[in-house]
Amino acid sequence: MNWRIREQGFDKDRIAANGNKFMIGNGYMGYRGTMEEFTREELTATTLAGLYDRVDGKWREPVNAPNGLFTVAEYEGTPLGVLSSDAEVLEHEQELDIRQAVHRRVTVFGIPGRAEERRVTVNAERFASAERLNLLAAKISITSSADGELVIRTGIDGEVWDINGPHLEGLAGRQAEGSLLLSGTTQELKVPVAVAEAASYEFDAEAVIEDTATPGLMARELRVPCRAGETYTIYKYVAVFTGLDGAGDPGEAALRLSREAAVLGYEALLREHAAKWEEKWSRADVVIEGDEEAQLALRYSLYQLLIIAPEHSEKLSIPARGLSGQVYKGAVFWDTEMFMLPFFLYSQPEAARNLMMYRVHTLDGARRKAAEYGYEGAFYAWESQESGDDACTLFNVNDVFTGRPMRTYFRDKQVHISADVAYGIWQYYSFTGDGSLLLNGGAETVWECARFFYTYAYFNPGKQRYEILDVTGPDEYHERVNNNAFTNALVKRSLYVALEAMDFLRTNDPQQYEALVKGSAIQPEHIRDLHDRLYVPQPDAETKLIEQFDRYFALEDVPLPELKSRVLNKNEYWGGGNGLATTTQILKQADVVLMLHLFQNQYDRETKKANWEFYEPRTEHGSSLSSCIYALVAADIGSSEWAYPYFLRTATIDLTGDSKQYVGDLYIGGTHPAANGGAWMAAVLGFAGISFDGKTASIKPSMPQKWQAVELSLILRGQSFKVRVMPTGVAVEAGAGNGETVAFKIGTRDIQVAPGETARVDL
Repeated sequence: MNWRIREQGFDKDRIAANGNKFMIGNGYMGYRGTMEEFTREELTATTLAGLYDRVDGKWREPVNAPNGLFTVAEYEGTPLGVLSSDAEVLEHEQELDIRQAVHRRVTVFGIPGRAEERRVTVNAERFASAERLNLLAAKISITSSADGELVIRTGIDGEVWDINGPHLEGLAGRQAEGSLLLSGTTQELKVPVAVAEAASYEFDAEAVIEDTATPGLMARELRVPCRAGETYTIYKYVAVFTGLDGAGDPGEAALRLSREAAVLGYEALLREHAAKWEEKWSRADVVIEGDEEAQLALRYSLYQLLIIAPEHSEKLSIPARGLSGQVYKGAVFWDTEMFMLPFFLYSQPEAARNLMMYRVHTLDGARRKAAEYGYEGAFYAWESQESGDDACTLFNVNDVFTGRPMRTYFRDKQVHISADVAYGIWQYYSFTGDGSLLLNGGAETVWECARFFYTYAYFNPGKQRYEILDVTGPDEYHERVNNNAFTNALVKRSLYVALEAMDFLRTNDPQQYEALVKGSAIQPEHIRDLHDRLYVPQPDAETKLIEQFDRYFALEDVPLPELKSRVLNKNEYWGGGNGLATTTQILKQADVVLMLHLFQNQYDRETKKANWEFYEPRTEHGSSLSSCIYALVAADIGSSEWAYPYFLRTATIDLTGDSKQYVGDLYIGGTHPAANGGAWMAAVLGFAGISFDGKTASIKPSMPQKWQAVELSLILRGQSFKVRVMPTGVAVEAGAGNGETVAFKIGTRDIQVAPGETARVDL
């Protein structure tokens, strides 16, 4: 089965898109899929997880480390680069091996100046070590068809791509025992950042290490009298450390690791890296039989999630654009809980725990935000960075016609974020049975979210009910609405979670329970009353439609094509104060339909079908989060052929680069981890029909016609299973090392699957 992403030929207009498409990473850092000779102008970046900086009142964003893989070459004075005007690019291929997480490029250059044809071939590969997270390794080989002089300059480029930088000050380079080191500090918090490079080669060359005239560039120059047909290979071992790593002096730690890597050698490092990836895929892979296009797209989506998963730290989560750069300030959104968490719950619960512990560690930031707005409890950041304080500004988008900043209400009105957090924490506990998360801050977190909603909710005395007013739901084109159905339903769920978590705490840690409720004006009985009397919009008795928010049905019912015909500027924002969609029923993304997915067992098929058919034509799908939800609900109602195009659009978004690049004049390009997670959800939760409520795993397939089978591994409450789902039947194989029997409901049949047992059910 194909595990490789390839692109033939070089297109300079694809540089930014391919930088996303061909990324490598390991959760500690992400390295964009750029060429070795590229610089900041081509958006080369080594983006570090969890390290942020702010410069001169600009937006805070992640820090890009100096580029330790920088390499340029010349043959007989002709620069060998795909953007060079002197050498002709005769052949070019870029490849990503997603099975082993290795990036490769092959470029054949034609060298002018003589009657006979002269060709120089550059082969390069690199990986971000899955075993040694601070390490990048690269292998660069050059072969010429004729004798000549080859000059290779390779080292560390400190002139990095920044959107709101520069973030590193005081860059200083030095050499130590043949290794290069470039160090600096962040501007805001003075966190040291160091990149060291050790290099090795097995050919005769005149070598000079120099601190070049280019600012921030430490490089070694190799002059090689090359012979026709011989290959000259250089290996690079690049270590990146910061003051957050707890490894002592970052510079010394980087030098030490780069040298250790050089001693081990490239092939040994690649073997241990590949072995780690085999282990990852043994848990994460989903095999689709009968559809090669879907198979490769889904595996690529899972690859994108695996290269950014914070397996090594519970103080990190996954930003909305992964580690592909500084877009969206490198902030963590609700995307993580709603669209990425399910994949990790079913396949890597340890990583899922880290994602939820990040919310525990940022609880104080959420408390500060609630207090800022005059509420109690925890109001989580819409755009969360390392402290949990909200990086979201009040003016996020500029009007493309006037250039003026537009007031948006993402930060202060998308209150569902606190409900998303509580929902995610309870999902983790339900899936794993791991109460340690609740005991170590999880219960306190969901309780604080409930306290926030108690102070935010409005009691309507005329209707004797609580309402959630003045909010923005998932559909951001309609701001400051009342009783958004999704928000109210999820808040209600979060209140239930808070009560359950507090019951758990009262039983398992009564001292912590007493500390949380003692002296508080808000007691569990208040939260229960809010839960019981909170209004959630219900389906109309005749049409089955659920109104997205109060008076949504009174808005202009304009067809989407007609609204698009009113667009004057392709980048204009449809929401905000006077956007095209604000007075219409056109919405940005799944809203009511998302609620129907999350609470699918609470609604009958007729209700889900009626709302899918009503809202889909009115949905612009202006967010990468949207299509997968329509796929999930379509599969749920048995319309898998409706669902399939939405699944494929989601799974291929980073392969095609076909996504919004601008909102107003704000660049929002990068990878789409929420869509990557959504592709997994559509395939596994939708088409394979797998769900788990903490007690029973249900399997109700609804597969596209061309899909013959889906195979995957599952981890449910610590028990491992291999599952094969076909339109005609299901096989479940329990791991021999399982410690308990787990209940499955396959179709209409209830079975118990004991350790080491294989159960088969015909459908």
